[in-house]
Amino acid sequence: MIDVTLIRQNLVYVQQALAKRAIHVDLDGFLRLDDDYRQVRTEVERLRGDRKKVSGKIAKWQRAGEDAAGLHAEATALGKQLTAAETRLDELEEARQSFLDPLPNLPDADVPSGGKENNEVVREIGQRPKFGFVPKDHVELARTLGLVDYERGTKLGGSGFWLYRGNGALLEWALLNYFVEAHVRDGYEFVLPPHVLTFAAGYTAGQFPKFADEVFVLEEGEQGPERFLLPTAETALVNLHREETLPEAELPKRYVAYTPCYRKEAGGYRTAERGTLRGHQFNKVELFQFTHPDASDAAHEELLGRAEQLVAELDLHYQITRLAAQDTSPAMAKTYDVEVWLPSVGAYVEVSSVSNARDYQARRGNIRYRPGQGRSAYLHTLNASGLATSRLVPALLEQHQRADGTVAVPEALRRWIPSGVLTAALNSQ
Repeated sequence: MIDVTLIRQNLVYVQQALAKRAIHVDLDGFLRLDDDYRQVRTEVERLRGDRKKVSGKIAKWQRAGEDAAGLHAEATALGKQLTAAETRLDELEEARQSFLDPLPNLPDADVPSGGKENNEVVREIGQRPKFGFVPKDHVELARTLGLVDYERGTKLGGSGFWLYRGNGALLEWALLNYFVEAHVRDGYEFVLPPHVLTFAAGYTAGQFPKFADEVFVLEEGEQGPERFLLPTAETALVNLHREETLPEAELPKRYVAYTPCYRKEAGGYRTAERGTLRGHQFNKVELFQFTHPDASDAAHEELLGRAEQLVAELDLHYQITRLAAQDTSPAMAKTYDVEVWLPSVGAYVEVSSVSNARDYQARRGNIRYRPGQGRSAYLHTLNASGLATSRLVPALLEQHQRADGTVAVPEALRRWIPSGVLTAALNSQ
């Protein structure tokens, strides 16, 4: 949620930042609404104070045996005024919140304006693979080697689902083990969160109310999805400390989680969408940090470095891209994507988004830290895929394929696949 004080004190800055996302709203009108809200809130506080004083007088007079009829009438009148003022305050608060809730985070100053056409490549690492033979695409490789059973996955779950088998399942599990072990070794606490979350979790993450139609809803409530399948572990992890105030000395809090992710995705038949590139369920290891605002930028770079290192250790050619404002998730102020090269598509595909929400999610979830001295304040939240596998597996298959139709397994994964090569299984059909 955007800081209301910032809107009051720097209206032009907020307007310009939202314009980078092509968001144009009546902030002047909101400030008039906010002014009314603050005036009525002051009036409610005054009336409550007056009623308390009168109630005290009534008790005092009654103990002294004096007639308090006049005070009772005054208390009744104050009660009616207070009820009316509180009703008005509730109305203004609801209108105020309805305006703020859909607003996205303000992009950082160095985030380009506009859509994905303005994304900026920060760096490119390694060389694009060159083949002395006609390479296969990831779908053909996965079928030939018996790694992914697309047809039976569809039979079980419908369109947008697949089934890992044999060495394919081993490859998937090897990646997940490799990622989790690397992050735990470096001080991240391992978490296995629920896969079913409540509306409050979606609201804190910034998923609701605007993007409620993008999740698999299990139970509808008055506000929206009361229970839903988590779209990413970030939605769970950001809520670990919802409505909590953490001692400053405990920051940063660093977590790593593994979950399947459940999303409504519009798939297609193009190579860029086939196979495991886009589906309703996929596996991901997620990193999350709660940190002090002063350490926020350094934490962002650290998370990016972690995701990038994992891709590099898998011997993949990749690039780092800074997303433009409209291509950045609404809850985030800044995002880097780690993108691997997919030869069959002739393009890069994202395998990790590394994002800083600043205090946007913390405000929505009332997540604070308390310094040694002074008042509590909102902390910053950051997340990174570390990594998602559904696009990583296609890149591994395509970049590491060999002329004989087999696929070399990166050294980092050979602990789980000792043969070091993916070959067709006899029972792959």
